[in-house]
Amino acid sequence: MKRVLILGGGFGGIATAHRLKQRLADEVEVIMVDRRDHFMVGFRKSWALVGESPLEAGQKPLESLNRIGVDVRRATIEAIQPDEKSATIDGEKVQADALVVALGAELNTSAVPGFAEHAFNVYDPNDVPRAAKAFGDFQGGRVVIGIFGAPYKCPPAPYELAFLVNEKLKARSLKASIDVFTPQPMSLPAVGKAMSDAVERRLADDGIGFSANHKATMIEKGAVVFGEEKMPFDLLLGIAPHRPPTVVRESGLVGQSGWVDMDKRTLATSFADVYAIGDVTQIMLANGKPLPKAGLFAEQMGETVAERIASKFMGEEPSATFTGEGYCFLEVGGGKAMMIEGNFYAEPDPLARLTDATKANMDEKRSFESQRLREWFG
Repeated sequence: MKRVLILGGGFGGIATAHRLKQRLADEVEVIMVDRRDHFMVGFRKSWALVGESPLEAGQKPLESLNRIGVDVRRATIEAIQPDEKSATIDGEKVQADALVVALGAELNTSAVPGFAEHAFNVYDPNDVPRAAKAFGDFQGGRVVIGIFGAPYKCPPAPYELAFLVNEKLKARSLKASIDVFTPQPMSLPAVGKAMSDAVERRLADDGIGFSANHKATMIEKGAVVFGEEKMPFDLLLGIAPHRPPTVVRESGLVGQSGWVDMDKRTLATSFADVYAIGDVTQIMLANGKPLPKAGLFAEQMGETVAERIASKFMGEEPSATFTGEGYCFLEVGGGKAMMIEGNFYAEPDPLARLTDATKANMDEKRSFESQRLREWFG
């Protein structure tokens, strides 16, 4: 029997496992390894921070994938040997016929001096309860939402958080201001100036400050430092710089970009039968910007890789490819959301559009989560 080893139990890993079992059933052994015991859709962190809905409401145990025949192991991945299609897991070397690396991005708080001491790490589910308490206790002043590095997961999320924080503070009749900064030249570089301008106008219309080209050098008590400039804050919600996990950086899979290099259509790395998907990778688009790190893309990559592995195991020529088409949501408060959708692989620029903010889009965002939790975990 052929064996596939999937490292990571996020969108990409789960989608890979499900599709493999759909295609090959009991003819393939699927082992999935993750240090966490549950899956959660990322955008739930913002809901929990502002008190909209708890993290736990969107969590499902990974072990429930056992019901479809996936061997789920909660363990530490100590080393990856891509040339052998193997990994060392809790001291045991596990060999496979195909290896899928879907370990996501690590939050590198140590990259910015003062981050751990003065910022709430809002992309870390473990720090969200602390941030939620600080937000609940907040009595007014300046809230700063800071993007401390790029690329980062779910590019619209910091702006979405700004809209939600703004809505909650207004409902509490607090005297407060909100500012967002990014080291990038615009809010959403991957989709270009016109769409970025539209998002930035929406921020301005809501009274939310926006600063581009602001790369923080450090954080001191009560202020983010940008060289000679300082941005004071009373509450700092930070998006820490991202990097591949240590075990991936030490594996020989990481290229000059600092992320795992692979074929943008087949997701194959330079090692035979080793694939990399999701946030641990970097795919450059025709406009020179990286493909956004988003759950839906990781899911589609996982399905593509599963199809290619299944075809090869069945003696067929693999034909499935990742198209670069997809969407993400931008919640703006008031029970409404925009959608950013299109073909990101189009040339010379992504063919993307920003929809109007509607309640229908918000309903679709909620169903995006509920549908996957139901279909994947039963």
